Amino acid sequence: MGLPPIWVRRAVLAPLVVVLAITLLTTLPIWLLIALAVSPFVPGRLRVPRVVFLLIVYLVWDAAALVALAILWLASGFGWKIRNPTFQRAHYVLTGWFLRSMFWFARWSLHLSIDVVGTDPDTGMPGRPEIVVSRHAGPGDSFTLIHALVNWFAREPRIVLKAALQWDPAVDVLLNRLPNRFISPGRTGTSTLEEQIGELATGLDDNDAFVIFPEGGNFTPRRKIKAIARLRASGLDEMAERAEHLRNLLPPKPGGLLAAIEAAPDAGVIFVAHTGLDRMITVSDVWRELPMDKRLVMRFWSVPPEEIPADEQERVDWLYDWWARIDAWIEENRPASRPLWTVSRRAPDTRPPAPR
Repeated sequence: MGLPPIWVRRAVLAPLVVVLAITLLTTLPIWLLIALAVSPFVPGRLRVPRVVFLLIVYLVWDAAALVALAILWLASGFGWKIRNPTFQRAHYVLTGWFLRSMFWFARWSLHLSIDVVGTDPDTGMPGRPEIVVSRHAGPGDSFTLIHALVNWFAREPRIVLKAALQWDPAVDVLLNRLPNRFISPGRTGTSTLEEQIGELATGLDDNDAFVIFPEGGNFTPRRKIKAIARLRASGLDEMAERAEHLRNLLPPKPGGLLAAIEAAPDAGVIFVAHTGLDRMITVSDVWRELPMDKRLVMRFWSVPPEEIPADEQERVDWLYDWWARIDAWIEENRPASRPLWTVSRRAPDTRPPAPR
């Protein structure tokens, strides 16, 4: 289904979400009673009430974000100064606050914990821009990464993400006000995807983080087979052979990362691996896993700009080397589900260890 035009998203979808959130919030006891009545017929610990509650919370969260964004729009002179540094910073502060609240609810209702098991010392240090290269797997992994960058490392992300995410009104309004780029497969307009990424990565300052997902989508065995077939059809047999050895990742598409590195030569590169939600591929997988009681484990590796290869082919090989390293880390660090009582004893906020 194609994305509606912007006037429909702003004048129809956004107000509809606010009205729906108010309606559901004011009738919350009724919905929870219905969910509790259905719950005995559905396997799992209060699966239906927890899912219903989480969906209502997300809609209320979305609506609250839209109201806050509307206030910022009014305060900026009906959007006149929305792009100036003060209001851009205000939008990043708002992003951090809403992501903190979202993950607080996820920990409380789904017993989802997030642990960082290691970071290189300069991962969280301000003073230079960073290009953040992450795998893409599991529900909410993009939110988790941005939560970490904004709230743990005090970064201002610029993100390359799928245009379909604009179906979410709060994501649509917020991210289109900040320097991000929504892309549609096969639709790049008058410029190539690499050119768009290069433009977005230009002018990064010392607390910016350019975020890119080289796989282009969540891992599935079928997507991996198709990606390898495309590499072979393009005559990239060596890359296809290396991709065949990956067990948990899709072969990376290097074009976007190379464009970002070229546009931001002073930036370091941070590689991000995570595991814990990656087996939830389909909607039925997510439903089967609920309630989650999951532990999401993250690892950050930092590469300073002087260690990034200079030659294009060397950079491609370097990216594939890192992808093999991340793939091995995922295989070694796939966590088991935690029992409810263990997870519930965790502190209300999980922060990464201090750099050593």
